[in-house]
Amino acid sequence: MNMQENSRFIIGLRAAGWTEKQINDFMLYIESGEEQYKPKKEDKKD
Repeated sequence: MNMQENSRFIIGLRAAGWTEKQINDFMLYIESGEEQYKPKKEDKKD
């Protein structure tokens, strides 16, 4: 992923309401594959 794609990726996740920690952990998961950083499904409460 080049820098422009990376920037759009982060901006998109911010727009979706992700926290900086969630974004950083997801990026670490993508790069490392370590399960500790894998996103967990959140229960939506309306």
